[in-house]
Amino acid sequence: MESTSHSEKGGDIPSTPSLPSKSSYFNPISPFTDAFDRFNQWRTDLGLPHPGTVENLQKEVKATHLTNYMFDGARADLTKSLSANPLFQVTHSFALGSQTIPSSYNFGAVFANQEVFLQGGVDHEGNVNARYNQGWSEKNVSKMQAQFSSQASQNMIQLEHEYQGQDFSLNAKAINPWPTDMTGIFVGSYLQSFTKNIALGFETLFQRPSPDTSELTTSYLAKYTSTNKNCIATAQIQAAGVIQATYWQKLSEKVEVAADLQLLATPARRDALATLGAKYDLRLSTFRAQVDSTGKVSALLEQRFAPAFAFMVSGEIDHFKNAAKVGVGVMIESPSMAPEEMGAAPQI
Repeated sequence: MESTSHSEKGGDIPSTPSLPSKSSYFNPISPFTDAFDRFNQWRTDLGLPHPGTVENLQKEVKATHLTNYMFDGARADLTKSLSANPLFQVTHSFALGSQTIPSSYNFGAVFANQEVFLQGGVDHEGNVNARYNQGWSEKNVSKMQAQFSSQASQNMIQLEHEYQGQDFSLNAKAINPWPTDMTGIFVGSYLQSFTKNIALGFETLFQRPSPDTSELTTSYLAKYTSTNKNCIATAQIQAAGVIQATYWQKLSEKVEVAADLQLLATPARRDALATLGAKYDLRLSTFRAQVDSTGKVSALLEQRFAPAFAFMVSGEIDHFKNAAKVGVGVMIESPSMAPEEMGAAPQI
């Protein structure tokens, strides 16, 4: 008599329940890692935005004001693009007739791709400056800056690393560090979003010019960003009694305004400086105007007549000192090399 298998009768063989696997050793940090994972998940669910970096806390205000753009005398910047991808360009910069800085010539070069940024320059006196950024990932960036001069007091090297999380940024830098006696200047900063509009942080500065002398100071930061990103307000309080507050607003696609207030309140001195500026973008030009509480009124017009040619004119009047400054400049940009410049036969 043939035996009929259990599967042919339509039955199923009951499976033996599997026992949970046990670790051969006790993991004492698992409760902490679980709590950390739950905390990160909670932060992710909040959907907090990235607050930016402490270095760029006042980026919009600086782009509106004339502090980084004002010049006097005559200047010319000639830029030649040798490659577009990766980016490689050289620049010849000339400056003369200034009331504040001596006449100079500077040769600079820039190389950049998706991960590396290199920038260097040398002037007519042999002073060299260099900058190097290395992006290890979307969140980790290492930076290095160096300056070498014939005067030993002006030599400088700066090492920096920046980490940008989902809702925070962390930065650490060392200026002229000397590992044998741990002298130098060390700066650490942290900025954290607490709501979708408010971010708080701090920046700590540790100075040790000699093994026997050191100083530690901490400044506290606050940043407010409107929901539509058209309004940004910042505040910074330093231990030395310095308070700085800024406000930037984008009134339209072409008009931006910014205000900066700096207060110095110490037992020996009390002072304040208020600056108000505006920027107006036209189709082929940009106009900036600024006035401050010291009586200075300044303006800068950058007119681009062609994509590769721009003309600049700037002026500043100091009513309290009865002084004035005027500057004119040109910027000429040349596209990538033509075939005949590269030594190849031109294509017809």
